[in-house]
Amino acid sequence: MLYPVTSDQPAIYVIHENQEWCTPLFSALQALNAPYHDWDMSDASLDMMAQAPNGIFYNRMSASSHSRGHRFAPEITTGLLAWLEGQDRIVLNGRSALHLEVSKLVQYAALQKAGLAVPETHAVTNGEALLRAYEALDLPALITKHNRAGKGLGVKLLTSLDAAKAHITSDDFKSSVDGITLLQRYIKPADQTITRLEFIDGAFLYAVKVDTSNGFELCPADVCEIGSAFCPTDQSPRHAFDIDKGFAASTLGQEVIPKCQAVMAKEGLDVAAFEFVVGEDGVPYFYDINTNTNYNSEAEARAGLFAMPHLAKTLANKLTALTSDGIALAS
Repeated sequence: MLYPVTSDQPAIYVIHENQEWCTPLFSALQALNAPYHDWDMSDASLDMMAQAPNGIFYNRMSASSHSRGHRFAPEITTGLLAWLEGQDRIVLNGRSALHLEVSKLVQYAALQKAGLAVPETHAVTNGEALLRAYEALDLPALITKHNRAGKGLGVKLLTSLDAAKAHITSDDFKSSVDGITLLQRYIKPADQTITRLEFIDGAFLYAVKVDTSNGFELCPADVCEIGSAFCPTDQSPRHAFDIDKGFAASTLGQEVIPKCQAVMAKEGLDVAAFEFVVGEDGVPYFYDINTNTNYNSEAEARAGLFAMPHLAKTLANKLTALTSDGIALAS
């Protein structure tokens, strides 16, 4: 598709490369009668000389786009965001957010600056450097992961130097799309869960507890749903995703939520999720920031909290504020 798509009236523009992930947002916008345009960057061209339309532009570009055959979607989206920002358009999750989305190294630097703990990490560009980093870290268990990741790309648990040597020479070892592999201390969850903190418009919305019994490669989107995990000894079903309503009031919540918000303010993030694991030493270690966040409807239904309608209303309110006479929205 050639951008820009002209429009006589201001509208919400959703910039992305994955239709499935955006369907719930589009439905929520339709329920509000909010005008929007679908800017799918999976196959796009851009006229840099054109005048950008007026409206609210929300960037949902994903670091894992290449895993869906959209290798250069983030690169052209960077140009699109620069084009919009150069014409002073209102962009949520702009260039700075995309820069952070596609690099865990950038994420970790931002997290550490805000005072949040990050697992010990070395970045390498080839297998020999990975082995040197393995020896330098000198830890009992390490994991590899891709710097430009998502979907658990490149994740492998290594418990010995011999295992690391075998891995880098196997067919399983694949370099990150940006050529940077991370070697990171493995943090064993103290209670077999990880926590994902959701923020919309810089404000904390809720925390999701994620059961890691079936592994870490869990996405909260409904299209990635694996269902509830059951154990014969459980008194009740153990769900893969559960919203922790008491997190904000907890000691841990009061400690880490403001630091996450500091990262968002510093890095130009409007909508984001932060993932961390509490290790057996009691420390919360942050290892991922996701600026293309998705939500799990089953967990939300159990908790009575719904993020996509909240996000849609946030976008619609910003659009209404942009116009002089307002736009009629459904109640």
